[in-house]
This record gives sequence, C-alpha cells and structure tokens, in this order.
Amino acid sequence: MRTNLDFAPFYRSSIGFDRIFDLLENASLNADNWPPYNIVKLGEDAYRIAIAAAGFAEDELTITHEANMLVVNGVKSEDEEVQYLHHALPVRPFVRRFELADHVIVEGAKLENGLLVITLRKEIPEEMKPRRIAIETEMTKPASKQIVGDKAA
Repeated sequence: MRTNLDFAPFYRSSIGFDRIFDLLENASLNADNWPPYNIVKLGEDAYRIAIAAAGFAEDELTITHEANMLVVNGVKSEDEEVQYLHHALPVRPFVRRFELADHVIVEGAKLENGLLVITLRKEIPEEMKPRRIAIETEMTKPASKQIVGDKAA
C-alpha cells in the first residue's frame, strides 16, 4: 500500500521531523508478515514484543539494538542428515525491524514456548523531564529604589 502523500509542505515548515516523514513514506516497504508478532503496551512506559519463533533455538536468533532501531534476525541452521518426507513448518530465515522512539531501551529477551519475548521501556533522562519553574514575586526579589527628581527615594 503506497501512499501518494506529498510531505514537501511539512519539510518547509518543520525542523527535525525528517525521521517521522521517512517512517510514513517507508511504512509500506516492511510488508513481509512473517514471522507473526504482537506488540503490547504494558504500562505508561513499558512495552513487549512477542515474535513467533517456533523451531528456532536461542543460538539461531540474534537481537541488535541500533540507534532507534531494533533488528531481530533468525537463521535456521541446516541439518544435512535430515530427510523430510513432508516439510510444511516455515522455518525460513527472517529479519524483522522495529523502529524505536527516542529513549526506548531494550530491557531483555527470552525464548519460551516458541515465542521470542523482548521487553522494552521508555526511559526519559532526568534533564528532559518536565520541571516546575519557581515564579519570583515582589516579596522574594530585592526592592528596587525609585528615583524622584534628582534624588533616590
């Protein structure tokens, strides 16, 4: 599904949003739906990705956290001694990419019951969190002197 939206007007009036527009333009390029996966929001800043990885062992899966990108690779090692009479389980190699927002970190991953479960958390640095600014009043700031005529009052 390719959209015909023109983002040029947004580029002219916004700064620093290039990544968002690239995501929108490239959303249809990640059309491969295998292996199936779920993305779950567990709380305000907690997420979980569950990827169906049945047939893959831990050493056949790699997870890489790059800048704003989570890449999951699955490569099944071929066993030359096995002769299949019927081969219907899809254990083909895959690469699944997830675009991550700023400050999302990967807490861990585990393989259980054929699901690769990756836990993520959004951790905003302290200096970027909202903070309350104190408002000075006439009582808290030093009084200024008024000048009347040529002399200070």
